[in-house]
Amino acid sequence: MTDRSTLDEQAFAAQLRAFLGGHHPGPTPRGAAKLPFLRAWQATLTDAGWVAPGWPRRWGGMGLPVGLQAVHHREMMLGRAPVPPTNAVGIVGPTILEHGTDAQRERYLRPMLRADELWCQGFSEPDAGSDLAALRTRAVLDGDAYRVTGRKIWTSNAPVAHRMLLLARTGTTASRSRGITCLVLDMHAPGVTVSPLRDMTGSTFFAEVALDDVVVPVADRVGAHDDGWRSARATLGHERSTSLAAAGVRYQRVVRDLVELARARARLGSAATRQELAHLVTGARLLEWAGGRVLGQVLQGQAPGPVASTIRLQHGVFEQRLHALAVELLGPDGMLDAADPRLERDGRWVRGYLRTRASTIGAGTAEIQRTTIAEKVLGLPAEEHL
Repeated sequence: MTDRSTLDEQAFAAQLRAFLGGHHPGPTPRGAAKLPFLRAWQATLTDAGWVAPGWPRRWGGMGLPVGLQAVHHREMMLGRAPVPPTNAVGIVGPTILEHGTDAQRERYLRPMLRADELWCQGFSEPDAGSDLAALRTRAVLDGDAYRVTGRKIWTSNAPVAHRMLLLARTGTTASRSRGITCLVLDMHAPGVTVSPLRDMTGSTFFAEVALDDVVVPVADRVGAHDDGWRSARATLGHERSTSLAAAGVRYQRVVRDLVELARARARLGSAATRQELAHLVTGARLLEWAGGRVLGQVLQGQAPGPVASTIRLQHGVFEQRLHALAVELLGPDGMLDAADPRLERDGRWVRGYLRTRASTIGAGTAEIQRTTIAEKVLGLPAEEHL
């Protein structure tokens, strides 16, 4: 595999732009054709050595310094490259790299990179969403395997996933974060039932997963017994850092598209519209800078800390504000179904508006983020639990 880690930023960007110019597969289709299309594109990127910019080269990544990683994210976004079919490479992969064994890395990472195997996260539960330490799914050690029983909900990509990075309780309920173990679960194992959940966009991106005495070999434990909280923190840290680093770049492009929407709808003459667009341009740039800051901390082995909560809150509120303006610019057309032919290419704004209603819920609710900011950043007294 070609080592691009020593290139300067200009040469690296030129090579990536040339690759995208010669291999870009075109717009991502919708419906049943979408997933095979994205998996094929991910395999193309992997085979050509253009994936996982922060992963070590030994495990299939590019081994890039932070500066070139930022260039990679930027060029992929500006080139409108299709997104990966799941977020496993940016979230699950780094956790296995950090806390897994070499045998697990050999088994899981290459198929993950190529999207030959798709992953999901088994974290949230009906009674343990933002309060992850309250999870109740139980894993009982039985010889050389765990027997897992419980339920996970709002599990992204579960309907198509081959494997799940699962958190289960191996200690007492009172042990909270000290009694959680991280496991790799086969989604096709006996006892796994996936029930898709249809959201307001009409998609079944999420699912509820029931686990009934599912056997997971001890060899598929990530990290030590009862020490899964450390893996969870690593996963959430990578989720917030990698997604936020890319989101700032992506939304600069999206804001430019929003300006074109305002122009097409003859709304740029409105001072109020121009002012709101200016807020969004600034917000996208701040997201990029803040995400790069957190990504740099993670890559240097530091915990993102409470500043990640500040950026996560900023991200969720920004997404909602952007799409609210988009629907306003559409006027009465904003009430149409996203697939309505009268919207032509503008249906994405309606779809985005519906999807981002959950932006202040996923990956830690806005309320939890504000509590963390108040206590850990501002030093306010801890909230009293009645």
